[in-house]
Amino acid sequence: MSSNDREAVRVFYDAYGEREWERLVATPRTRVAYEVHRHFLDSYVSPGNHVLEIGAGPGRFTIDLAQYGATVDVTDISSVQLELHRRFVGATNAESAVLSRKPLDVCDTSMIPENAYDVVVAYGGPLSYAFEELESAFAGLVRITRPGGYIVASVMSRWGTWRWALPAVIEEAREYGEDLNDQILDTGDLRLSGANHICQMFQSRDIEPLVTAAGATLIHMSASNWASLGDEDVLAELEKDPQRWERFIANEIRACAEPGALDGGTHILFAARVPHEASESS
Repeated sequence: MSSNDREAVRVFYDAYGEREWERLVATPRTRVAYEVHRHFLDSYVSPGNHVLEIGAGPGRFTIDLAQYGATVDVTDISSVQLELHRRFVGATNAESAVLSRKPLDVCDTSMIPENAYDVVVAYGGPLSYAFEELESAFAGLVRITRPGGYIVASVMSRWGTWRWALPAVIEEAREYGEDLNDQILDTGDLRLSGANHICQMFQSRDIEPLVTAAGATLIHMSASNWASLGDEDVLAELEKDPQRWERFIANEIRACAEPGALDGGTHILFAARVPHEASESS
C-alpha cells in the first residue's frame, strides 16, 4: 500500500462525511445488511469485553458493542469520521462505553501492546484498504488479540459487488473497455479503475489462507446480503409488515451463511479465533 493509496482512502472517508452514518440504514437492502452484521457479532462479544474497533466511522456498531456490555477503543483512518463519532455516539448512552478515540491505520498497529484486546472488530472493510500489506496487517490484529479472543471483520466482496453493481459495471466496461473490466474481476483491485473509492475486493476462498497464515483459526463466514440484493420495491413492501420482515431477516441470515452464498453479498464477514496455545494453530 503506497502513501498515495493511504491518502486516497483517508480523503475519501473525510469527504464521505455523514453519509457513512446513514449508509447502513438508508435503504431496505442496507438495513438488512446491518441486521446481518449485528447478528454476526452476537457470538463473539460478551459483557466486560475490551474491544478495539477499527474503521469505526461515525459509530453505528459502537452503539451495538456498548449494548453488548463491552468497552471500546474507537479508531478510524479519517479524522472527520472520528469527529462524527464523537458527535453521534456522544449523544447516546453508548458514550459511557467509549474509552478512547484515536486515528489508526489498520496497516500499523505496532503501537498497541500484544494481547491487549478480547475482541478486534474491523467492520466496514478496513482490511480491503490494506492492499499489499494485507498479510502483515492481519497478523498485527492477531498479535494484539488475547489468546482465545476473536477478530470479527468484513471485506468487500468481488463477485457480490459485480452482481449488485452490474449496470454500472457494464457502463464502465463500455466506456473504458472490456479488458480493463476483466482485469478488475481477475484481481479484485479497484485501483485499476481510477475510481475515487479504491479498495481490494475479495473472494470467500481468500479468507482462510489469510487467517491461517497469521496463526489464527477461521470459525465462521457470512455474506452481508443474499436475497436482499434483489428488487428494492419488494423489500420495501415486505418491510411494512413487521412480522414478515422479522422472518425474512432470520431467513436471510441463514442464507448468507450457506457456503453457496458467501460470495453473493456486497461484503464477506468472517470471524477468526486466536489460539490459546501455539499448538492450536499447528
